[in-house]
Amino acid sequence: MAVSYKKLGLVNTVEMFKKAVKGGYAIPAFNFNNMEQLQAIISACAEKRSPVILQVSSGARKYANQTLLRYMAEGAVAYAKELGWENPQICLHLDHGADFEICKSCCDMGFSSVMIDGSSLPFDENIALTKKVVEYAHQFDVTVEGELGVLAGVEDDVVAEKSDYTQPKDVIEFVSRTGVDSLAISIGTSHGANKFRPEQCTRNENGILIPPALRFDILKEIETKLPGFPIVLHGSSSVPQEYVAQINHFGGALKDAVGIPEEQLRKATKSAVCKINIDSDGRLAMTAAIRKVLVEKPAEFDPRKYLGPARDELKKMYMHKCEDVLGSAGKA
Repeated sequence: MAVSYKKLGLVNTVEMFKKAVKGGYAIPAFNFNNMEQLQAIISACAEKRSPVILQVSSGARKYANQTLLRYMAEGAVAYAKELGWENPQICLHLDHGADFEICKSCCDMGFSSVMIDGSSLPFDENIALTKKVVEYAHQFDVTVEGELGVLAGVEDDVVAEKSDYTQPKDVIEFVSRTGVDSLAISIGTSHGANKFRPEQCTRNENGILIPPALRFDILKEIETKLPGFPIVLHGSSSVPQEYVAQINHFGGALKDAVGIPEEQLRKATKSAVCKINIDSDGRLAMTAAIRKVLVEKPAEFDPRKYLGPARDELKKMYMHKCEDVLGSAGKA
């Protein structure tokens, strides 16, 4: 029996995106896999009064179990209210749905938004698949994100060797023929903690890699063709170097990890980009905190003693993203 997201207290992205495009900010789309990540996201967004999209990849869905995810999302809404957020704006979203079946399953299990990723398919096949998902999802008022262009990097089951920038000439036809509610584009962001090869970057005086700039010219052309239409950026973690350094200091081996500079993300939020996906930064913050505890206190074996500090660091990072990067604080 299908579960309606509305009964879980969730919302879809329609009003979220409309307000974000008009207001010149972006909604944070934070990926989560477990309770500590979810606690950190909700407590950060409740404190900052930021609308939020809880993102679940296909890998996270397998890891956490789809039934548990449904109740975790319902619990997240209740937790937000417990923290004093009277009208929480929380969306549960499938990230990188690979086929119609997984999108249908998520629609049936209480998700309020799904992404169908047909970007690796030929153009007409991407349209056909995306349209099929839209027609099913819209019966239940579930919003759908499609994608044109391919991001390089690795994120769970999504792997691509190189980027394929979105072609602005294709966007009107894709949106009109599919009926999608938002469009993920490729303008130079990338999945994972190693978003760029060293030879693609320059180095500053401290030897830190500086990535190439995002293709704002492509974004501007897309905006011209689709004025006011919600645009999504995937692969937008900034890979904070303090976390990379801490991980490596406490026994890690992250080499040449580099992300998208926050000032470029701030610039993107002033456009029609109204959803920015952040996953790797959460993994880095959590891993850095856990490694520190386990190295400094090698006799510690209570998971709460290292997962608690990890949760605290995550909350701090999420609050920073809402307040200082995406501009979503105070918008819900």
